[in-house]
Amino acid sequence: MRAAVLGANDGVVSIASMIVGVASASVTPRAVVVSGIAGLAAGAMSMAVGEYVSVSSQRDVEEADVELERRHLQENPEYELEELTNIYVERGLDRDLARKVAEQLSARDLLRTHLRDELGFSDAHRARPLQAALVSAASFASLAICPIVGFVLAPTRVRVETVAAVSLAALAALGALGAGLGGAPRLRGAVRVLVGGGLAMAASAAIGRFLGLVGL
Repeated sequence: MRAAVLGANDGVVSIASMIVGVASASVTPRAVVVSGIAGLAAGAMSMAVGEYVSVSSQRDVEEADVELERRHLQENPEYELEELTNIYVERGLDRDLARKVAEQLSARDLLRTHLRDELGFSDAHRARPLQAALVSAASFASLAICPIVGFVLAPTRVRVETVAAVSLAALAALGALGAGLGGAPRLRGAVRVLVGGGLAMAASAAIGRFLGLVGL
């Protein structure tokens, strides 16, 4: 879910800023659309590679921790059992009951019990590089297409304004969604993303207009 929201947000900001910047340079509409599509493809691949590398590094750390815990269990099982007992005591169990719980859970699945209760690992939250890469690329592309479609369908005189409006609306929705998923106030999340996206598009427009004026 994190990769999806971040990918979608990046897709809107980057492609909308690119379209606004290129359009402000007074180039042909065809050039604007081509640059937008090229940016969409490049951005989606970049997001996928970046997310894959990042989550793969996280997965490597997890696997190293699993291997270290496995070795500790083999070399000093009594110490590890006492460590697990202390964890349950800290969670509110009396020591005798905590010891029994630790023994019974360890007898069922020793490594998984320690990974879950000592290190906080779970199968549901394991790093999945390929999944993160695919989700990030798909979410980037699915929202990055909005500014391009807005530019193509809008009347000639208000193309840039339409792209900005469509993009800001999408960003507001994404900001509210991301904040809601994290348990934060939705309005604050929406405003934060709107300000960032608006500044990015404004900067791109200024740069594009300057480059157009100097003939680049």
